[in-house]
Amino acid sequence: MNRGGHAADQRGSGLSHQSGVAHSLVRFVLYWAGMLTPTNERVERNTPHGINDTIRAETEASVARVLARGREAIDARLSELDKEWDTERTLETMAASFMLGGLVLGTQVDRKWLLLSGAVAGFLLQHGVQGWCPPLPLIRALGVRSATEIAHERYALKAARGDFQGDSVAVGVPTAARLIAAASR
Repeated sequence: MNRGGHAADQRGSGLSHQSGVAHSLVRFVLYWAGMLTPTNERVERNTPHGINDTIRAETEASVARVLARGREAIDARLSELDKEWDTERTLETMAASFMLGGLVLGTQVDRKWLLLSGAVAGFLLQHGVQGWCPPLPLIRALGVRSATEIAHERYALKAARGDFQGDSVAVGVPTAARLIAAASR
């Protein structure tokens, strides 16, 4: 009986240990989930307001210039927007370039260069989880827009062109600011 009781005690403590590990895992996931921001907002949330305001003003000015030139200009601008690089593409390309450079230098020059690849991988992971990494402020300061910001301009131009017939935004003579605001909803 003692053996059976001993085995039961071990199973019970094993379950207790497993539930403790599960509890710790849940706490870890909830901690990181609290740090996550919605994908479509994370770049803007992690950019200083002044830079966001500048990018927004440049977008409104671009829409106003295009609207003043008419439908052909709208079509041309929409084509340009399809080719515009957003922050994600820019960061991914930069990260891959630095990681490959670190690997080449690490294997050909000095193993310490492998640290560059590791650091860049960490930055990329941080950006994926939190929406921020050290190069992001520089990229944003250079005026690189998020995919959401590009989409706002795209939909504002499409609304002005009349693609969304029956939409109250396309009624009358909408301003660039009204179109951007409507596209941001």
